[in-house]
Amino acid sequence: MNIVNFTREHIANAKKLALSCYQEEQNRVPDLPGAKELTDLTYFADNGLGAAAYEGNTMTGFLCCTEPFDHAFGSTDAKGIFSPMGTHAAVRQNRADIYAAMYRFAARKWVRAGAVSHGICLYAHDETAQQQFFRYGFGMRCIDAVRTMEPITCIRNENYEIEELTPETISLAYPLELMLMRHYYSSPFFMNRAAAAQEDFCSTFTAEEERCFISRYKGQPCAYLKISQSGETCITEIPEYLHITAAYCLSEHRGKGVFQNLLNYAVDLLKKEGYAYLGVDYESLNPTAYAFWQKYFSAYTHGLVRRIDEHILQVSERI
Repeated sequence: MNIVNFTREHIANAKKLALSCYQEEQNRVPDLPGAKELTDLTYFADNGLGAAAYEGNTMTGFLCCTEPFDHAFGSTDAKGIFSPMGTHAAVRQNRADIYAAMYRFAARKWVRAGAVSHGICLYAHDETAQQQFFRYGFGMRCIDAVRTMEPITCIRNENYEIEELTPETISLAYPLELMLMRHYYSSPFFMNRAAAAQEDFCSTFTAEEERCFISRYKGQPCAYLKISQSGETCITEIPEYLHITAAYCLSEHRGKGVFQNLLNYAVDLLKKEGYAYLGVDYESLNPTAYAFWQKYFSAYTHGLVRRIDEHILQVSERI
């Protein structure tokens, strides 16, 4: 096996390999939309941080990442890199060994660039790749999941009123947004994510053309669901796809079908508008989110992360 720097000359082979791995996951997750190609790899070739694996003249794998960014995961002081879905792949034969060799080669460059938080998005059913990264000190943190735009089977709870908010009424969801941010503090989540000011929350909703739905109990908002065109994987570029960006239900209203009804209300409306897929990403270390989304959505990626000893930066020139 020969490991070399990933460059533009490797893009054509890499795109074919990435697509074959996507189709491999699609066979396990029928709700995944079809795709003719995935991520544009030009940026990843040009940043000089990737690796390509070859056996003779045949590409057997590639591993690319973003340039280092500050405050990895938005809640640490670490500089991080991330290898998104579609920016890495490996053939089935000897997949673990290929990923192991590519990571050893690429991670040296990542550390030299100052990144001590390493993240990678792997397909949820690729146990071979996941086990290899677990052996190298990674742990699961995030999950991407999808479902077709079809309603959930549940009983309609008539005690709640549901509506879609407008730019004029979006401020009604802001208290629930604050409660969601506070929920992030709880164990075992431990994420200190700052909430936007109400003015910014409302202006972003309008500027990004988001959709927001709320449930009311006795006139008071008790749950909300925010949906956007944008998400964190490349399938969000499909026009028929929408992505859940925020969701929260007051604890005293959980277990009553409130959120299932809210989700169905949104799905019924969005399906009539021509949307076919609904996705969500959530942290596996958030037990409330994990328990709900895994019931109704099909996971297709697992986000793994490794935080290495930042003191290695003091001797990175020796690596």
